[in-house]
Amino acid sequence: MTAISLRETLDEFASQGKSVDLWLRDDDAIEPTAALEKLVRLTQQYAVPLTLAVIPEYAGERLATYLRDYRHIDVAVHGWSHRNYAAETEKKRELGLHRPKEIVLSELSDGFEKLHDLYSNQFISMLVPPWNRIDDGIVDGLPDIGYQTLSVFGRNKPASLPLLNTHIDLMDWHGTGGGRPHHALFEEIATRLRSEPHGGSITGILTHHLVHDESAWAFLEKLFELTANHPACNWRASRQLMATLSP
Repeated sequence: MTAISLRETLDEFASQGKSVDLWLRDDDAIEPTAALEKLVRLTQQYAVPLTLAVIPEYAGERLATYLRDYRHIDVAVHGWSHRNYAAETEKKRELGLHRPKEIVLSELSDGFEKLHDLYSNQFISMLVPPWNRIDDGIVDGLPDIGYQTLSVFGRNKPASLPLLNTHIDLMDWHGTGGGRPHHALFEEIATRLRSEPHGGSITGILTHHLVHDESAWAFLEKLFELTANHPACNWRASRQLMATLSP
């Protein structure tokens, strides 16, 4: 059974009185779509808090109105336009130094203010860089424009503000373009939980609702079924976790 490695890991933790914290981040929200509605329903069904990384330039009242009644959803800033400014020979990047730093930070400030106004109580002062890439020179300017937390993908690296990262990506971006094999995902989560101190500290799951295939949706539901009520697993809201991070 594909989920056995994760189930055994969580059962072992439970027998030792240990627990792990998971959180869910979904990127590229712009407007209500059938895929977004499916994600919202699924997370609501299993009482899993959801952080939506919203692209400010294109987001408007339609998305804000749709999300307003869902108290399990937090909204983070996903760059400004999700536009690539890197050269063709470089990895895609919006938040790099390909433009003057002042312009990049001005856009991020505009994005912060726009989403703060649109989402009020659902808004969190978290920046999610498009493609999970941002230059250090931009990071250094984030606290001055209101950002309290940065969220990218992978292990934490030294930064000038707290990091709340994701670690497990459901999608096979460089292969099929669809959801990754379920056994590989469950094993990757279990391996991280076993190898990190205190059960992996905080483990972030990364999704992209707009490109999910049936395999990705099926995995997400299996993951929720296994973890939502397991005594060794706690799904946390990002605002909860942000409050615990060291400055």
